Amino acid sequence: MRRRRNPGPPPKEQHRVNERIRIRTVFLIDDEGTQVGEIPTPDALRMAQEKGLDLVEVAANQRPPVCRIMDYGKFKYQQKKKQIASKKKQHTATIKEVRLRPKIAQGDLDVKVKRARDFLDKGDKVQITCLYRGREMAHQDVGLDVMRRFYEQIEDIAKIEREPQLEGRRMTMIVAKGKPSKAKQQQQKQRQRRQQSEDERS
Repeated sequence: MRRRRNPGPPPKEQHRVNERIRIRTVFLIDDEGTQVGEIPTPDALRMAQEKGLDLVEVAANQRPPVCRIMDYGKFKYQQKKKQIASKKKQHTATIKEVRLRPKIAQGDLDVKVKRARDFLDKGDKVQITCLYRGREMAHQDVGLDVMRRFYEQIEDIAKIEREPQLEGRRMTMIVAKGKPSKAKQQQQKQRQRRQQSEDERS
């Protein structure tokens, strides 16, 4: 016969409400936010009941504790919504990978760049990996040039966290979202001017 699991005690309420407030006097704030002041707890509870609302202890560490007249059910619902919204805003950064080849075509490179920018916009880091095969290992500079071209297309929103490193037949670099340094921005402007000059000559 299986034993029933003990569900444990019910979750503890964060606030004492109505008759659970057993202290003799409280500092009362009414449902409109007006500070009524220090009054006997039974009087505060009666005021809440007359309005069809609850008496909620909102600052138990104060002397006397601060209580507020409110709709406790509505208050808990709003607090839960805030917690859910806060969790949605939290994003744990993960490392996404984008793989390149030394002989990658420009069109394919552009697709990889778009994917990396999407990852960065979501707050993720990106590991850029260039894979070498066979005799490509003899021309590591080609892969390094591909990674340089790749980074030039994302450096307006990305900073390098780890410079390119060769690990076996893989060259990897890690970037994260962030503004480039002033020196990097200056280099980018110089490259753009050189590119414009080359386009004009051609």
